[in-house]
Amino acid sequence: THTEAMHFILCVSVLLSIVWLLAGAIEPKCKIRDKFDLYGLYKDGDILFGGIFEIHFTTIYPELSFHSKPAQLSCEGFDFAGFQWAQTMAFAIEEINRDPALLPNITLGYRLYDNCVKLAVAFRAATALISGEDDSVTDYSCTGTPPVLAIVGDPGSTHSIAISRMLGLFRVPMVSYYATCSCLSNKEAHPSFFRTIPNDNFQVKAMVQILRHYGWTWVGAIASNDDYGLFAVKTFIEEVNKFGCIAFSEILPRNNDRSEILKIVDTIKESTARVIVIFSTEAYIFPLAEELVHQNIRGRQWIASEAWTTSTVFQTKELLPYFGGTLGIAIRRGEIPGLEQYLLKVHPVFDPSNNLVIKYWEALFDCTFTEKTAERNSSNVKKKCTGAEDVLSKKNEYSDVSELRATYNVYKAVYALAHSLHNLMSCEPGKGPFQNNSCADITTVQPWQLLHYLARVNFTTHYGDRVSFDENGDALAIYDVMNWQRADDGAVKTVTIGLFDESAPAGQELTLNEDNIFWNFESNNPPRSVCSESCQPGTRKATRKGEPLCCFDCVPCAEGEISNHTADSIDCFKCPMDYWSSPGRDQCVLKEIEFLSYHDPLGISLTTISIFGACTSVGVLIIFFYYRNTPVVRANNSELSFLLLLSLILCFLCSLLFIGQPQHVTCMLRHIVFGISFVLCISCILVKTIVVIMAFRATLPDNNVMKWFGAAQQRGTVFVFTVIQALICIVWLTVAPPLPFKNTQYQNSKIIFECNVGSITGFSFLLGYIGLLASVCFLLAFLARNLPDNFNEAKFITFSMLIFCAVWIAFIPAYVSSPGKYSDAVEIFAILASSFGLLIAIFAPKCYIILLHPEKNTKKALMGRAAP
Repeated sequence: THTEAMHFILCVSVLLSIVWLLAGAIEPKCKIRDKFDLYGLYKDGDILFGGIFEIHFTTIYPELSFHSKPAQLSCEGFDFAGFQWAQTMAFAIEEINRDPALLPNITLGYRLYDNCVKLAVAFRAATALISGEDDSVTDYSCTGTPPVLAIVGDPGSTHSIAISRMLGLFRVPMVSYYATCSCLSNKEAHPSFFRTIPNDNFQVKAMVQILRHYGWTWVGAIASNDDYGLFAVKTFIEEVNKFGCIAFSEILPRNNDRSEILKIVDTIKESTARVIVIFSTEAYIFPLAEELVHQNIRGRQWIASEAWTTSTVFQTKELLPYFGGTLGIAIRRGEIPGLEQYLLKVHPVFDPSNNLVIKYWEALFDCTFTEKTAERNSSNVKKKCTGAEDVLSKKNEYSDVSELRATYNVYKAVYALAHSLHNLMSCEPGKGPFQNNSCADITTVQPWQLLHYLARVNFTTHYGDRVSFDENGDALAIYDVMNWQRADDGAVKTVTIGLFDESAPAGQELTLNEDNIFWNFESNNPPRSVCSESCQPGTRKATRKGEPLCCFDCVPCAEGEISNHTADSIDCFKCPMDYWSSPGRDQCVLKEIEFLSYHDPLGISLTTISIFGACTSVGVLIIFFYYRNTPVVRANNSELSFLLLLSLILCFLCSLLFIGQPQHVTCMLRHIVFGISFVLCISCILVKTIVVIMAFRATLPDNNVMKWFGAAQQRGTVFVFTVIQALICIVWLTVAPPLPFKNTQYQNSKIIFECNVGSITGFSFLLGYIGLLASVCFLLAFLARNLPDNFNEAKFITFSMLIFCAVWIAFIPAYVSSPGKYSDAVEIFAILASSFGLLIAIFAPKCYIILLHPEKNTKKALMGRAAP
């Protein structure tokens, strides 16, 4: 039955398990389930160092049919530069073995593998290195040294992250010569990782220094879709945002998808950024470069990361018009004596552990050692390799030792491990760094013991470079700055044009030989790459809504504000009170001091009119004095006329106090003289009007009014009226006198130097009192205008008072609304207009009779006009 069958199967399974356990007890053994076909190089020794290198570009995956066991991966596209790196490690180990001072009595060996630029292959290689390649494991006591004591590699950041996490569990030292991702500096995640190449943070700093040096603030960024590119571009964007802006940021596709490449190319074409930085390896960039050439996109300044700065793939005539002038960061160049001779001595060896030499030979001479692939077919013809081909006839990246950069890092990595091992062997018993002050035993040395010494290694290469690691396992940050220039054959050559040294004093890290730089532009000058041109002094930046900070408009500073920075001022600054902005808004200059000067046309005109008025008054006074005994002069109260003319002279001359720079004395005198002189003038006219009215009333019978208002009373009246104005002035000067005042409120660009009236009340009383006397005088004169002709002076007084009142009524709004010096001009005009009105209206008719019609200047003539 079904139940019985199940019991039978269960019993058989238990029986087989017991048999297998008994067999294991007799001969305990762990067998390798399978082996990977890895391309490699091998040499035996007392202690082995492992190595992982990029020697093939691509990996061919087998067909997964799920009907049979998949075939092994295969690699194609031989990389001669990568093979040079691997051979450099072999050379360094053999050189160390020949050195009697370094690791005496110890022979180093190596086991090197190709990672085929694939993480899966790299991880298999790392696993094979630390587990060994024996068919079985029979020693479970873990005595003796491990299969490899340390690993040099991997060159890729993504590979190194995965491998170092595994190696870190066993504290196996890993020294990379090309992995630059800053994430690998995290000692918690990668405790046993070291590198002889600086991490990307320093590379980014070098690039940012170049951007700052040339003022490139509008930059495009492109990165490969791996840890190297993503981490580097993230740090780069953070640094650029401190002083500029990223115009665009694109990620290169892993699978070289052409649609994605076209999108990136369209972004490059549409962007106004003329400087583009690429963090990637050459394998990711080449499809992009081909499309740029296909679409004939030029006029860009490329900034290359160290992963492709010195790549020979781009050093062709076709790419020069598009990538010529590229600036790049390159690993520090070094020299390795004897390496070239060693490289050229390599010959094929038919050893499965050294099958990379066979691959190298077949790729170098385009031949094959196997009969099958040597046969002719429709698509491929390859000759048979003999092994006797002339290596010297081939010149390529493998034999070129003129630019040893990554190769030099491999060399330093091997020597760092050797010096660490040497320091381990030099430990004095009882003074060791391990438990109970013990030292490590070279015959049973463990990776974690070597790790202790590797972290403290410090030596100098024969080239003069110091090799040591900081607390994060990073090497000293020194880069060469490279420039892609035209070679003699028209292709591209890389030329060292500068140096970036992180250890240099602040501000001196970057040094460039500007005269030796090739710019791939018509002007042969560095390009401009800014979203908006810098705002010049006198303007400020105004950001555009929805756009990066580097895109802005330049807005002129407002009046009274300046920006005197070299460029790109964010704010404008107000000038001090006595200063104003220059026309260019770039500096504060002393404000123009404005006052009614004797030198400007308006001041000259008013001065001339004032002097003319005063002279005219003096002339009339002379005429009246000369003809003082004539009836016309005597009939119109000659004493008051003389006093009136003197007051008019003062009125004309007081206007001069309003011209010129205000001073303490002139500010007080101008209004005092003005107020008193005009009150004296109006008082004289008022008394004359009263005399006219009194004289008319005195002609009536039984009227003796004139005896009460004789000459003494007339003088006393004028005196009293004038004293009242003088008292107003004294109170005004005592309480709040007029003082010079720099008015900056009315007009910002100028300082209006004026006389502040001090007390508005005092000034109002002064004008009000004059206006009161003028109004009374006008009223009395108006009432007396119809007196007999021989007393017709009342008509002229009425007319003069009408002019006087009209002028001063119009003065008030004109004075208030006039700016600066024009307010003084308005007041002078009012003084002159009213003074001329009085002079002409009152004295012109009398001078006309005295000078032109003397026959009328007789008592008889005057009395005759009064006859009916």
